[in-house]
Amino acid sequence: MTTPTAAAAPRTRAAARSALAAARRPADLFPADDAEAARSYRRLARLLHPDTAPPAERPAAEAEFARLDALWRRRTAARPAAAVLTTRHRTYTLGPTLATGDLAVLREASYEERGTRRRALLKIPRTVTENDLMEREADALTRLARHGERRHRGYAPRLLESVRHRDPDTGAERRVNALVPLDGFHTLADIRAAHPDGLDPRDAAWMWRRLLVALGWAHRAGRVHGAVLPEHVLIHPALHGLVLVDWCYSTAPGDPVPALVERHRAHYPPEVTGRRPATGATDLHLASRTMAALMGERTPQPMRAFLRGCTLPAQARRPHDAWRLLAELDDLLHRLYGPRTFRPFTMPGTRPHP
Repeated sequence: MTTPTAAAAPRTRAAARSALAAARRPADLFPADDAEAARSYRRLARLLHPDTAPPAERPAAEAEFARLDALWRRRTAARPAAAVLTTRHRTYTLGPTLATGDLAVLREASYEERGTRRRALLKIPRTVTENDLMEREADALTRLARHGERRHRGYAPRLLESVRHRDPDTGAERRVNALVPLDGFHTLADIRAAHPDGLDPRDAAWMWRRLLVALGWAHRAGRVHGAVLPEHVLIHPALHGLVLVDWCYSTAPGDPVPALVERHRAHYPPEVTGRRPATGATDLHLASRTMAALMGERTPQPMRAFLRGCTLPAQARRPHDAWRLLAELDDLLHRLYGPRTFRPFTMPGTRPHP
């Protein structure tokens, strides 16, 4: 006789009784995934409830239902309680780690709000020495939300809250930023990897334009991003959307960028590596290097000349105003490709970003 497994989803009372009779341990009856296991238990409980049995079979049905309940209690007792992080405003149930970055770990999470379960993304610093950079991000996102032009707020993540959390095991206190998740986005690093010969400049054009809008918006609100790198620029192919993430390196214009991503050291302008004051020109240099790398050898010669002017070593000789640079880029694109037209853009595969 074939032993029923947790993968078999009984649809009748007879099938449910057969599956229960064959089960010797919770894993024989319930899937490994917690959500699937809960659904399986509810389905079996409906099918095996004594009230659904004929009167003559009710005593046996009650015994079967008690065995189902015992197996379920064994299954849930074997599972560790979900980790939670409680703040003044919310209690987050932590899910899996989505990514590990240079400074922080990104954890999926959820919380209850007005009877609805909502998703969140928790950004947890890898060490307590990164707390100050997490605070910089929270301060920058708060400033952008309060002082940035409202119609451009989608160019940065939305901060739910920023809290200090003490690890109950180690006693270490970390600054945790809770963010609204971003679905359907890919980093420019992902896009470059998917186009090893370089991205078509006509596709890069709309990403470049949106990146300049994001920077112009941030600069007017009084923040230099400080790390406009491929991993920090997210693109939504279907919506032609862009979000600039990881504001941990941000600073006020005239202050130095607090840290750099070491593997990208060669891409930074001299004022960052030399710990000198940063301005809008700092972000425009980094953005230009990022777009040049995205297009690679496919970059037309007029664009190469444009990019060279944005990445000159002397900060004073570079463009400082993202809005003015956007107008100059539009002129260049018109000369190269004519009037703007919508170009659908797709990514191979569907790997989502946090």
